[in-house]
Order: sequence, then C-alpha cells, then structure tokens
Amino acid sequence: MSDFMGQLPALIGVVVGALGSYLVVMRGEQVRFRQERAARWEERLLGVYADYARALKTSVTLTYRVAAHLGNDPHPHPLSPEEAAPLLAEAAVARDPSGEALLLLGSPEVVERARVWVVAVMAMEAFLRAGTRDPGAWRELLERQRAAREAYYGAVRGDLALPPGHGGRWALPVPGDGGPQR
Repeated sequence: MSDFMGQLPALIGVVVGALGSYLVVMRGEQVRFRQERAARWEERLLGVYADYARALKTSVTLTYRVAAHLGNDPHPHPLSPEEAAPLLAEAAVARDPSGEALLLLGSPEVVERARVWVVAVMAMEAFLRAGTRDPGAWRELLERQRAAREAYYGAVRGDLALPPGHGGRWALPVPGDGGPQR
C-alpha cells in the first residue's frame, strides 16, 4: 500500500496533466471553429453585398446609355429607350433576389444605404422613361446616384471592417472640349 501511496502524487499529476491538455485542445478547437465560421460568414456577406452592387450597377449602366441617346450623357454607346426597355426590366427583375438576400443578411446601415442608392437609380430610370432631355438635371441625378453608391460602399466596408477604398470617381474627358466629364 505504501508503494501505491508513494506513486499517487505522480498518478494525480498525470491525470491532471491529461485533463489540462484535453481542456486546452478543446478550447483551441472552439476558437478555431468560431474563427472559421466568422470567416465563412464574412465571405458570404461580402458576396451578398457585391451581388447587390453588381445588379444595381447593371441598371445604372443602362441608364447612362439611354441618357446618351437622349443627349443627356456623353456615354459612347447610346441605346434607344425602345431597345433599353426590356434590358431595364430584366435588370430590375434581376436585382430583386440580391435585394432580398441583402435584406436578410445585411446590417441595418448597409440596407439603409442600399435603399438610398436604389431610390436614386429608380429616379434616373423615371427621368429617362419620361423622355426628358435636360443634361443639367441628368447631372444632378448622376451626382445623387454616385453619392449614394459611395455611401453604400462605405457602409459595406465599415460592416466588414475593410480598409477605406476608392470613391470610384474618375475625371473623364467630355467629347469635344477635353475637360473633365464627371
């Protein structure tokens, strides 16, 4: 019995060491699992945010082209309202699923910025459906849309803890005068 009692502290040390090792490994696995889950979530969220932006940008590009046809925009590839109508309808339908995913997964700030952006795009579409020929008013709509897009991207970057990005504004020459276009 005295041999057992002499070895008991060593046996207790082994049991405590094994238990401690088990707890440390389990804690590490939990931390790793949470980090991987967070990374997957952020990747999915970035996909939702990017899909929405891409869908909305399709509508924006089509409006630029129709505005060029009406003489409001210097876009190099004008598109008549008749040719654009089915494309604009298709773009509006295509942005609905990405908008629903955004509502489901997006942060409240990003969703609000997305709403402001889509309202600006819808105003551009209404302007063109009315057949308006007013380059000054078109520029105001463009500026409103660009500011809304920039705010959306800023909210996305903030939500995903990304570094600040480019505002997406490039000064392009206006055909004919060589000055900045936008």
